[in-house]
Amino acid sequence: MANIPPPTKKSGKGAPPPMNKTVGNLDKTEPTRLTPLNFKVPAEFHREYKLYAASHEMTMLELLFEGFELVKQQKGQ
Repeated sequence: MANIPPPTKKSGKGAPPPMNKTVGNLDKTEPTRLTPLNFKVPAEFHREYKLYAASHEMTMLELLFEGFELVKQQKGQ
């Protein structure tokens, strides 16, 4: 039988990446960039919300922005 030496051990995880190659996960996002807002609503509410937006020729996102602005005006920022 052949005499095979054991595999060499690797030394740890290696060197960290250089600073200019790291991901900027602490950077602020652009204010105009859209970010997902994920929450669940009852199916009937979704249907009514979508129908209202479509019948007033606006997107669901526009309706959300307008509704939020109205709530802020009523209750104060």
